[in-house]
Amino acid sequence: MVRIFLADNLDVLRRGLRSLLSEYPGWSVCGEAKNGSEALARILESKPDLVIVDLDLPELNGIQATRRIREALPETEVLFFTTHEEDHVIAQALKAGARAYLLKTDSEDTLIEAVEALSKHLPFFGDRASEVLLNHLLNKTGESDESHILTERESEIVQLLSDGKSNKEVASSLFISVKTVETHRAAIMRKLGLKSITELVRYAIRNKLIEP
Repeated sequence: MVRIFLADNLDVLRRGLRSLLSEYPGWSVCGEAKNGSEALARILESKPDLVIVDLDLPELNGIQATRRIREALPETEVLFFTTHEEDHVIAQALKAGARAYLLKTDSEDTLIEAVEALSKHLPFFGDRASEVLLNHLLNKTGESDESHILTERESEIVQLLSDGKSNKEVASSLFISVKTVETHRAAIMRKLGLKSITELVRYAIRNKLIEP
């Protein structure tokens, strides 16, 4: 039995995926979540064989969640299933540990093929991801100029602050102290040359940490 977890902020899409995947013998959807923090907690508890994840998750985006899933559960495969076809997003998802990348415009048959491949621990990439992998990853040019400036922790803090969280709420979400958040926040603003939270939100949107 291949146990699959669904992480997407759209209820209708999760229902559609659950219906489609449940038709196949030997496959079962063992859980789902609509934000990254909830997804990560449930995945670490249920230990599925495969996770289908979108980039646009509140609280913890798909790239950040993928990185944590693969670190904690290296045998769990991750399929990135999203609308984003930008080179740097694909590159970051694969670097985080996703072993399959599909666009939501890809066919149902392609999605089924990807799940079948991952269930055998084989990678699977749609046409767009294959192009990026070929043209950019081998030359290490797939990331945007800004994407590597911040550490993983700093990127998480940027996402939460840009979502309107206070320093206290960020600290609670990441299980760190308010003082640590303040220190990171000051470092982030200095690194990026920003002076206001408005400029920080623009940076987050530009680098796909949040949706506009």
